[in-house]
Amino acid sequence: MSMLQFFIAVDVTVVNIALPSIGADFGVDGHALTWVVVGYAVTGGGMLMLGGRLSDLLGRRRVLLLGTTLFGTASLLAGLAPTLALLVIARLLQGAGEAVALPAAMATIVLMFPEGRRRSRALSVWAAVASCGLVLGFVLSGIITAHLGWRWIFLISVPFVLIVLLAAVFLVEADRPVTKDAPPLDLHGALLLTACPLLFTFGVVEAGEPGTPVWVVLGALAGAVAAGVRFVRVEARSRNPLLPLRFFTNRTRVAANLVTMLLSGALSTSFLLFTFYLQDRLGIGPLGAGLTMLPLALSLIVFSMLVPRLLGRWGARACVLAGIGFTAAAMAAIALISAQQAGGMAMIPAMLLIAAGMGFGLVGLQYLAVSGVTEDDAGVASGVQRAADQLGGATGVAVCVGIGFAPSLHSLDPFLVATLLAAVGLVTGAVVAWRMPAPASAADLQEEQAG
Repeated sequence: MSMLQFFIAVDVTVVNIALPSIGADFGVDGHALTWVVVGYAVTGGGMLMLGGRLSDLLGRRRVLLLGTTLFGTASLLAGLAPTLALLVIARLLQGAGEAVALPAAMATIVLMFPEGRRRSRALSVWAAVASCGLVLGFVLSGIITAHLGWRWIFLISVPFVLIVLLAAVFLVEADRPVTKDAPPLDLHGALLLTACPLLFTFGVVEAGEPGTPVWVVLGALAGAVAAGVRFVRVEARSRNPLLPLRFFTNRTRVAANLVTMLLSGALSTSFLLFTFYLQDRLGIGPLGAGLTMLPLALSLIVFSMLVPRLLGRWGARACVLAGIGFTAAAMAAIALISAQQAGGMAMIPAMLLIAAGMGFGLVGLQYLAVSGVTEDDAGVASGVQRAADQLGGATGVAVCVGIGFAPSLHSLDPFLVATLLAAVGLVTGAVVAWRMPAPASAADLQEEQAG
């Protein structure tokens, strides 16, 4: 499960350093390349709830095999794509494969380990692998792009996907037979849940581009709002909703997912800020930029060993607050370094702070987001948590980087604007986390429902 998580996480960030090479190959500018990054995250995040529901209805192993196969096939297509349009389509399919496979994988882990120390350690490993995959995506991107070409950043995952498929067949417990009277899928809700963030991201990204008609931006944003409102109404009336509204009665899970979106937005923004500063401002090549980010990957390994021990002592909420604090300090460091026009090595302290923020914050939030799950809703809870992570990251990049680096604000330091916007989200997340109620166990929830 963690191997699958690693390569899916790598594919979230591996294209960033390779973007200039992809653009040069296809003869397109940076604006056209935006959807190579954002499209994957938004499509994957928007469809994660469908993947979680499929896992609960059809069985975790079946859905895991289906999603992993789709992800591997899309990776092969991305590596062989002859045009930018086909590359974007392949990235959208990769996001769909991730959305189907990851909730099943996480639900398998959650139900394999009981609540308490064993589950916290298992989720710590899961989160650490995901964090390392996100960061190593930058490092691998630089090395692979410099020596093998950008196409291999996608092709390299294909043999490992095959290993995951074989391992899942032999190691994951077989699913129960699917009954003929299984409830139908809420495809209407899935479409609306995907359209809402997609339209919002499109509106924000296009708003920063000169020459984009105002009605296009306003229409996209209005469409996003309409899709969100319609989604709530559809879920309230559906006999088999994609996301049962009773899920939101658990205040701990709701708060944890909201904080996940805000923290992930800041973390994803920091990744692109590191890349832009090293390559665009300092002129460092792909290999040098990737190697400069190696301390971030190495420090994540350290925090992945440290956080599981502290999670039991401090509690999940304290770890979350610590992660938010570390991330906020990293944003301040990025703004200061940019203002001083310092060299690439000056970014290392900020990278270490980001590693601490990821290590403490995301592990604690993952634990809180699946508190009190049962066999019936483990897939939904896992899907919501992953969707919050991905959509939060994509939205954070669209808002912080999209607004910060908009041509209309060229008179301001884009790094300062982006970090200030991220800081607003982090402060909001800290307030929500501070007021978050303590998690309830599955036994407590069942007792409460019985009462």
